[in-house]
Amino acid sequence: MTQLDYAREKVISKEMKKVAEKENLDPELIRSEVERGRLIIPANINHKNLDPMGIGRKLTTKINANIGTSAVSSGIDEEIEKLNYSMKFGADTIMDLSTGGDLDATRIALLERSTIPIGTVPLYQVVYEKHNIMNSTIDDFLEIIERQAQQGVDYMTIHCGMLLRMLPLAENRIMGIVSRGGSLLAKWMKRQDKENPLYTGYDDILDILHKYDVSISLGDSLRPGCIADATDEAQIEELKVLGELTQRAWKKNVQVMVEGPGHIPMDQIQLNMDLQKEYCHEAPFYVLGPLVTDIAPGYDHITSSIGATMAAYHGASFLCYVTPKEHLGLPNKEDVRAGIIAYKIAAHAADVARGIPGAKERDNQLSRARAKFDWKGQYDLSLDPEMAKQMREEGLEEDSEFCSMCGPKFCSIKVSNDTFRDVKQVS
Repeated sequence: MTQLDYAREKVISKEMKKVAEKENLDPELIRSEVERGRLIIPANINHKNLDPMGIGRKLTTKINANIGTSAVSSGIDEEIEKLNYSMKFGADTIMDLSTGGDLDATRIALLERSTIPIGTVPLYQVVYEKHNIMNSTIDDFLEIIERQAQQGVDYMTIHCGMLLRMLPLAENRIMGIVSRGGSLLAKWMKRQDKENPLYTGYDDILDILHKYDVSISLGDSLRPGCIADATDEAQIEELKVLGELTQRAWKKNVQVMVEGPGHIPMDQIQLNMDLQKEYCHEAPFYVLGPLVTDIAPGYDHITSSIGATMAAYHGASFLCYVTPKEHLGLPNKEDVRAGIIAYKIAAHAADVARGIPGAKERDNQLSRARAKFDWKGQYDLSLDPEMAKQMREEGLEEDSEFCSMCGPKFCSIKVSNDTFRDVKQVS
């Protein structure tokens, strides 16, 4: 049974209880949100060491870290190290996007070690094993989807919403189709003059996903790859089809989330969130960024976290991180760290602004520690304690009531504490 099966039978599963405990919410609220389709719990029945988590607007905003080998770089050991970094610094899920080496061995190694959900894009393995997208059939996709589901993958990105009639809409874009899966499928569809096999074979895909309780992440093949292409007809037409596919998945009791842009200028972010809620019936929205400007290669963990904060505030439930290496190369473990921290900040800032109960408490605790010059307390409460401690000790190793920027005479907190202490003594 899937979590959606349980929810519709009015049963609170052990996974729902765990999510409720983590979020400090009523288990019945979790069950009802799963039943409504506004919350998913990616939890493959074969992922034995999984610590369940939930994605939905009633919960805290979650983040994903992409890792995985490429044809020219990395191996299993490095990906395991990236997984460990991802879990250490607070990623809620990872996606294994491997396209090189032994894909099955890499995935199994990650699943054996991961206590957080793991997602994949099965199309990558189809292309890897068939050597060319043109050699693939729907049966190849179904075989890979079932193989990965048996291994324990918790959610899969399936690029099933891009239809043949939409391809001309992307021809005049500056960046064309930037989704890897989308570009490969578009080539297959264009050359063969046939409909998207993942759309025509959608019911068979859902049957496999239901069998293992794999959540489907409806891929946005036509997401914009630059702000000039944002919110165009191609993107919106695909989004409407994703809404249709959401309802079809729900009919088969398969949990669904919907993927979104991409590159979106700030003034269009709320519009994009609102359109997704309308067309996709409030299914959780999973966004990549979005990047709000295109001029900062090497810093796109920043350009995208700006958009991610706004997206989470206006409706997104799940943020896919972007690292400093975006558009430039395969991220290493330090890039993974930078991307995760940037997105933990974005998610938390949105939760504070949304008024999520308890979201401000950590901020308040850290502020109290800062006011008392409790350096260890500040480190312990920070998102990256090691970095905070390292930066503090670069200037001053000894414990003191000031930092190396202000020194002992110009520290505003010290002066303020002394001032109010003097006032209290006089009064």
